[in-house]
Amino acid sequence: MIIITDERCAGYASPGHPERPERITRTQARLRDQSELPIEWVKPGVANDVQILRAHAPELLARLQIPRDFDADTPFYDNIAQFARASAGAALDALKVARQGENVFSLMRPPGHHATRDRSMGFCYFNNVAIAVLEAAANGTKRVAVFDFDVHHGNGTEDILLNRPGVALFSIHQHPCYPDTGAADAGDNCFNYPVEPGTPRETYRAALARAIDDLKNFRPELIAVSAGFDAHLRDPLVDGVLEAEDYRWLGRSLRASGVPLFSLLEGGYSNDLPELILAYLKGLEDLPR
Repeated sequence: MIIITDERCAGYASPGHPERPERITRTQARLRDQSELPIEWVKPGVANDVQILRAHAPELLARLQIPRDFDADTPFYDNIAQFARASAGAALDALKVARQGENVFSLMRPPGHHATRDRSMGFCYFNNVAIAVLEAAANGTKRVAVFDFDVHHGNGTEDILLNRPGVALFSIHQHPCYPDTGAADAGDNCFNYPVEPGTPRETYRAALARAIDDLKNFRPELIAVSAGFDAHLRDPLVDGVLEAEDYRWLGRSLRASGVPLFSLLEGGYSNDLPELILAYLKGLEDLPR
């Protein structure tokens, strides 16, 4: 397992904000402390303007230099453009590793799946997964699937990838919930699986299984995973129901597709996040229980 990460991504914070540096630092410590899963640690590169502008408008790049909050959830930080470029760069590096047939996880912040073509929002500044998917398409990958299991709808990914030939999005999320999108499919390539708040765990997992089946029917050459762990039953932002074993099952199920894949950290704000990520990684490696 290759983990792409950099301690420097913990270098910004806002008091009381759930998207905090400890999401990364505590997970790094947990993964280094365990011995079941062999890990190779890799530092990310930085995304360039050409790669970013496939997904985003030039105005968004310029906006990252203006010292004003983007919305109530998405503060401006000094050097946030560089933090965002590094997170997008990790996604691009993960893409390269996946193409070589290895398991890889980008353990970086900020996350990305809420950033639309022209707006940073929802803790997200650049849309890391969309940047990587469009890089893959530009370099010859004919069919790419995005599988988004964050509890919040991947509205930014949908906005950027809507009706793009050879690309499909499969987003399983709670609805109604932030950002109040994803109630139905969009265009001809964005497939949404909304799950109502309070839905039993078995029903939520069935929605995940249905989306995986549909993804396989798309016959992708590559899978990009927006790995959010905030549907967990102890996450503080939503009324989640999933447990660590569900994330391990997700990892096993995605790996069983036989398609090269890479995973990028999105949400997940509980103190259990390090254990949930470890469970998912074990599933990807199909380690015995």
